[in-house]
Amino acid sequence: MPLALQVLVQVSFSYLSTIAFAIIINVPHKALNLAGWAGAAGWLVYWTLMQLSTGRMLANLLGALTIGLCGIVFSRIKKMPVIIFNIPGLVPLVPGATAYQAVRALVLGNLDQALSLTFRVAMVAGAIAVGFLLAQLVAEMTYRKPAKTSKA
Repeated sequence: MPLALQVLVQVSFSYLSTIAFAIIINVPHKALNLAGWAGAAGWLVYWTLMQLSTGRMLANLLGALTIGLCGIVFSRIKKMPVIIFNIPGLVPLVPGATAYQAVRALVLGNLDQALSLTFRVAMVAGAIAVGFLLAQLVAEMTYRKPAKTSKA
């Protein structure tokens, strides 16, 4: 499959899955499009880094950072809370299949595999959290108002 077609498929499905989840959690209709683009942008960063073999943790961290920055910008554009864009946007990054495999391995009694997969899920969740934290730090440093000086 040509690279341009792969990118189109990845962006399309991440956009649609983000919007579908946003509809399920009752995100306001005027925020759906930008929430979808936040999810698509984060997934595109993740997918690109995974194609470049940079590692799952870095890809998740930078994907979450992208979603966080998009959420901050979009919230300022739409004058809405950031969480409206961040929560649906992170859906493509959530390691749902890995979490399912961890629970399945645990139920089947394969404790070593279950522990390994659970650790992977926790690391990915941590990388996503750090990505959002870094986005918030960047936003606070960028949008910080200068301190008022007192006139003497």
